[in-house]
Amino acid sequence: MKQRSLFDVISPIMTGPSSSHTAGAVRLGLLVRNIYGETPTKVTFRLYNSFAQTGKGHGTDKGLLAGLLGFNVDSDEIKNIYDNEEAKRIKYNYEFEQNLDMHPNSVDFILDGKIQMIVSGNSVGAGNVEIVKIDDFATKISGEYNTLVLFYKDKPGMISKVSTLIQKENINIASLDCDRNARGKTASMCICLDGNVSDILIDEIKKIDDVYFVRNVKKLEA
Repeated sequence: MKQRSLFDVISPIMTGPSSSHTAGAVRLGLLVRNIYGETPTKVTFRLYNSFAQTGKGHGTDKGLLAGLLGFNVDSDEIKNIYDNEEAKRIKYNYEFEQNLDMHPNSVDFILDGKIQMIVSGNSVGAGNVEIVKIDDFATKISGEYNTLVLFYKDKPGMISKVSTLIQKENINIASLDCDRNARGKTASMCICLDGNVSDILIDEIKKIDDVYFVRNVKKLEA
């Protein structure tokens, strides 16, 4: 009889052993992959608190990398992700820190490639996750909705222009959150939507003057 490892305990629903430390890590990686838009050439995973203390034993390190490479929570690749050919083509390392001001299961993805970006997220339990920051901007991305993420110049009328385009596609806005680093400087918009986002809508938003960055962060699989 084949001996089963901790990683097989909850399969096939997900590769275990921990929903918060393993499945949550994978789901965070998947969201960051969508936000970044491609596989980076280099990434540093900076793990905090419980992620830093016990994550390695629960497969958090493997889960983060596997998600970033596009593997889902039930993939057998997670267990042997360091042997994956795509994983071998990028540079990755892990840092471990304690910061009691942060969530117990939190991580920074420090990404380098065509662009540089830092994405911060938390695993909040039972496989649920949240992206709380992209670079200097606060965000609310849970993976429960298709979510548009925009960076743009802060000026009057930007929210109206984007929401009008979404309305033309007959898509309902579930929530909309904005942040900015200073008046008239760069701002961000996170728009959770009830429907699917078309390439045409993305292209129309990109045509708006002073929109610098647009991503369609697709809803995670259940």
